[in-house]
Amino acid sequence: MRILVVEDEYKIAGAIKRGLEQESYSVDIANDGIEGYDVASTEEYDVIILDVMMPGMDGIELCSKLRKDGNKTPVLMLTARNELDDKITGLNSGADDYLTKPFAFEELLARVKALLRRPVQALDNVLTCGDLELDNISYRVSRRGKEINLSKREFALLEYLLRNKNRTLGKEQIMSHVWDYDSDILPNTVEQYIGYLRTKIDKNFKGSVKLIKTIRGFGYSISDQ
Repeated sequence: MRILVVEDEYKIAGAIKRGLEQESYSVDIANDGIEGYDVASTEEYDVIILDVMMPGMDGIELCSKLRKDGNKTPVLMLTARNELDDKITGLNSGADDYLTKPFAFEELLARVKALLRRPVQALDNVLTCGDLELDNISYRVSRRGKEINLSKREFALLEYLLRNKNRTLGKEQIMSHVWDYDSDILPNTVEQYIGYLRTKIDKNFKGSVKLIKTIRGFGYSISDQ
């Protein structure tokens, strides 16, 4: 899953990015409100972590503009302010949650996961397709009860496929959610990682339904049908 962090304090932004990447998320950073608005308006994200006090455009204005544009990406606001009126202003601007600095990374991570569970296709921590299960809390993947070891990128790709089960996803769409904006991605990178997943969750389980499908000319999907 892909997350945008809009934060003008470089150390905080970097710490959040490193922590989330350790949890298998892809993370982009914008260091002021104007850049954050431009990136959030042109790229697709699953969650936006947004600081309130920033140069150029503050987080309240940025969030309001995104909502007026029809952008429904879940927003977690960060601020040093702890007054009730400030929280209400942030939430009224369209934010989905509010976290006061300083905060423990574990709490930020829990709030991000809660926001990711809100879409209809992602109500549960355990995502399934047939006899395949992915637990995004324990980071365990299994099929027919047998544990499958995946790299962080493979896990992120499988999680994105499962959150969009029975939907066809194009290569560009997959890259925008599973890889960072600055990642050095070759044209066949998605194909390679789809191949890695096929080996581990399909080819290694003979007699089971092949879950990962290629929709020629369009992309890939995961389905037990």
